[in-house]
Amino acid sequence: MPDLRIFAQENDAKMEKIIGRESELGLLSKYYDSDRPEFIALYGRRRVGKTFIVRFFFKDKFDFFATGILEGTYEEELKSFNDSLKEYGHKGADSSNWMDAFSALAALMAKSKRKKRCVIFLDEISCFDTPNSGFTRALGHFWNKYASRQDNVFLVICGSATSWMTKNVLNNKGGLHNRRTHEIHLRPFNLTKTEQYFASRKARWSRLSILQAYMVLGGVPYYLSLLDMDESLPENIDRLFFSEDAPMRDEYRRLYRSVFKSPERYMDIIKALSVNKSGLTRTEISEAVHIDSGSGLSEMLDDLVACDFIRSYRNGLKKNGEIYQLMDFYTLFYLQFCANPSSDRYFWKNTLNSPQQNTWYGLSYERVCMAHIQEILRALHLDTIHTEYYSFRSKDASQKVQIDLVIDRSDDFVDLIEIKYSRIRYEMTKEESEKIERRVSRFINETKTRKGVQTVLITTLGCEKNRNADVCQRFLTLDELFI
Repeated sequence: MPDLRIFAQENDAKMEKIIGRESELGLLSKYYDSDRPEFIALYGRRRVGKTFIVRFFFKDKFDFFATGILEGTYEEELKSFNDSLKEYGHKGADSSNWMDAFSALAALMAKSKRKKRCVIFLDEISCFDTPNSGFTRALGHFWNKYASRQDNVFLVICGSATSWMTKNVLNNKGGLHNRRTHEIHLRPFNLTKTEQYFASRKARWSRLSILQAYMVLGGVPYYLSLLDMDESLPENIDRLFFSEDAPMRDEYRRLYRSVFKSPERYMDIIKALSVNKSGLTRTEISEAVHIDSGSGLSEMLDDLVACDFIRSYRNGLKKNGEIYQLMDFYTLFYLQFCANPSSDRYFWKNTLNSPQQNTWYGLSYERVCMAHIQEILRALHLDTIHTEYYSFRSKDASQKVQIDLVIDRSDDFVDLIEIKYSRIRYEMTKEESEKIERRVSRFINETKTRKGVQTVLITTLGCEKNRNADVCQRFLTLDELFI
């Protein structure tokens, strides 16, 4: 088994120390040490660090490595694979189809039978699967006929196109049906891991600044690596998004094209969700983007959930009350501020504390809390009892009551979560206190709950304890989200 301590000590100049991926490295180590052939499917959104973690674990020492070409043709993908076969010692002619290419790989791997592990790494695997290429069928044949019969084979396939991985590997009904031995879904960092990353960069940023960076870039390691820790956050945002050669300006198009073969319909759904902070039902999405609400839309929504772009949650405890909400922080920021970019190269710094920025920070903080529900449950000491969480939308359209997070507890209490963003300690006004009271009253009247109802207020830096704040019974701050 590879010694991870040696990896951390001996990594070369190209390989940084890995942060926040201890669990995934532990799984790779466990699978590597098994005495059977392994077929590992590693997937996650673009720029989340999939390739990096595999290269780090194996120190770039593979028995075979090939990577697909984004938007490549059949001929380009096959040539790339053939070139990799030659690089690792194949002496025969170039293969003219995928069945022959994998036969050549099997012959090449036969030379490594005496090794404890023969490591094969196929990166950006969905790119190889061009229309009518037969790639997936050939991969299944390779695994079933050759690789699965060799105890030393360790096959890792990796891709940003999570939807492709789900359809063609995880839920495949053909030759790859139930063939992968393990799957690892590599997700963006949460706030805790993001803070660890900042610490590894010797950054002396406050948690509020880390939160603000998270609202813009999410927990995507590559995006975070673009931050200059010697600059302020506004300077970083202007450089990354609004400068003349802003490196993140074209990322939006590349992101969705790397994940989906035909991204246009998916991007329509994303745009519709971006202008509805609390999300949309399936019917509302269907009407907004003019897509029939049948199986086609269901498949696209499932794809977007699997890729960590959106989340689905329930409106109350109803099984058929699903709401879909955009949760990718980079996408939210881009569509709000960059889809129609300002000509001001210092836009972010010049609009600090403007209503536009403050409103966006408030909405984004609500989504940050939604992405850290487990941390909220722990902070409320509810992680040891059974809970169900969901959203509440009033049936009375004239009331427009929305509670983003309701925690239904098995100890006969219900917690209604209120979320407020502020750069200073939050001060509850009489008007806001009355709004919260109306929300609580509407919730009780419509749900007919017999449980005790209490309100939890989550702020950034705490709440001033005035008489208006008495409407809330529990108080959490940003710090609890970092636990």
